[in-house]
Amino acid sequence: MSEQQSTLSTTHPTVSLSKWKNEDLCGWGRYPRVKALSIYPNSLEEVRESLGESVTQESHLLAYGHGRSYGDSGLPGEDTKVIHTRQLNRVLHFDESTGWVRCEAGMSIYELIQTFLPKGYFPPVVPGTQFVTVGGAVCNDIHGKNHHHDGTFADHVRRVEILTAAGEVVICDAAQNEELFWATVGGLGLTGLILSLELKLISVNGPGIYMESIKVRDLDHFFEVSAESGDFTHTVSWIDCVAKGSSMGRGIFMRGRHTDETPKPRALGRIAQAVSPLLTVPVSMPNFLLNPLTIKAFNTLYYGKHPARDLSQTVSYEPFFFPLDFVRGWNKIYGRRGFLQYQMVVPKTADHKAIKEILHEITKTGMGSFLAVIKEFGDKQHGGLSFPAPGVTLALDFPNYGTDLLSLFHRLDRIVMKAGGRVYLGKDARLPQDHFQEMYPEWIQWKATRDHWDPKGMFRSSLGDRLGLTLK
Repeated sequence: MSEQQSTLSTTHPTVSLSKWKNEDLCGWGRYPRVKALSIYPNSLEEVRESLGESVTQESHLLAYGHGRSYGDSGLPGEDTKVIHTRQLNRVLHFDESTGWVRCEAGMSIYELIQTFLPKGYFPPVVPGTQFVTVGGAVCNDIHGKNHHHDGTFADHVRRVEILTAAGEVVICDAAQNEELFWATVGGLGLTGLILSLELKLISVNGPGIYMESIKVRDLDHFFEVSAESGDFTHTVSWIDCVAKGSSMGRGIFMRGRHTDETPKPRALGRIAQAVSPLLTVPVSMPNFLLNPLTIKAFNTLYYGKHPARDLSQTVSYEPFFFPLDFVRGWNKIYGRRGFLQYQMVVPKTADHKAIKEILHEITKTGMGSFLAVIKEFGDKQHGGLSFPAPGVTLALDFPNYGTDLLSLFHRLDRIVMKAGGRVYLGKDARLPQDHFQEMYPEWIQWKATRDHWDPKGMFRSSLGDRLGLTLK
């Protein structure tokens, strides 16, 4: 049997059904919620054993990592069992001369950093939280602040080991079994169960990030600063999505790069580091705390506190890359109703018409977001269900206002589709099937590849069912 393909024996003893437990699951947005049978294997061998019965009985399966996908992309479909992967987090091999690490799919970005930063290495692409698994990073084809410079997570991955619906363990990447690889990249876990992969870490000289922050007056000023930031590997801007008129698009632009400078100790920073382990949201906050008035007040204060002059400093990687990780369980701030994120990308145009229309539509409703970011993507695009594409991406978190919010999202979809853009499936909880098909014209080819490797629809998710990707 070839190195790229081996067979999962279905004669393995299966894990006792007593190890499967019924539990409630949700994404980071806490909406929607589902019930599913779940298991927490401790090793790849236990995965093989626990799936022996599932393979022969043609059950439905889905991997679940740290649950940081916002909507239902990581939630199981109907009659689907869940394989929790977070305990499959071992380093299998590391080449210190090249930075290539082979690890199990449940290893998190946090664990990678804790293990390899002391050795002078850092993950090449990170999202806004370090508590995501590397398997989830591939399945969502995550992007970071450096997409314009380094592409997506998948651009730094090779030799992905996938357990397919046939019970075979297949190795794939851009050079072998490439159709399966590119369908898996951004494929939201619907092509198989990722067991392990190899990732090329980047060499760094320490934890420091040289960062500049600039107060931008409006949307046009944002694009001016973005165009002047080519020397920085990482760029992003917080945006005040409540501001209207001549202030529309104002915000704080941040740009940075890894540096060998040591972050300077500051009193406020030391205090923040000391209290960070104590900062947690233990229970869901009352829904009334987040409303249009409090969101508008936050946006005004956050923008106003930044001085008019540009700021530059060397900071630790954590506040630069993962500011929201500072408060544990911050998603509970939205209350039991949860929240929905709307992230889209549209092609860049000289008049920035689509972005302006989106901001105008939001400000008309009064349903603002206090977590809103905007950045420009680079030219790297992978097709299939992968989200990043050349253009401008805007991400906004909204309290779950119910039907009024869904109606707003529907109108935003129309603007995005007219501009030739798309919504990020890894953050989505409500995109209609017809909107999805227009935004992702390569879905037919993707589904053909997926159906080739999973003809009976073993791997199934709530999002896949909703968008017609997994239902027959």
